[in-house]
Amino acid sequence: MALFFDADWFDARLAERGLSRAVLAAAVAMSAEDLTLVFKDQRELSAAEVAVFAELLGVHAAEVAAHAGISTPVPGQDDVTTRITALERRVAALEAEVARLRAG
Repeated sequence: MALFFDADWFDARLAERGLSRAVLAAAVAMSAEDLTLVFKDQRELSAAEVAVFAELLGVHAAEVAAHAGISTPVPGQDDVTTRITALERRVAALEAEVARLRAG
């Protein structure tokens, strides 16, 4: 569950663009009930939903994530983590190979 969803911020951004919560829900194929849960801090947004909300609201995804709650993912962040993990594995394999060659 996301903590501290800033419903007022989202409502203000929607109002600035002349949009409604229903449009926000439709943009991510979310039911009105699910969006209500998001606004009540009872359902988290996915990184993909954050990206769509950002596009619709005309703000950066990180800003949407910051107002959507503490644990809300920022699109692309998982990609970086995955790449770092893969690089760490490659470094470990290279270190093992160097150790094997030195012992050799």
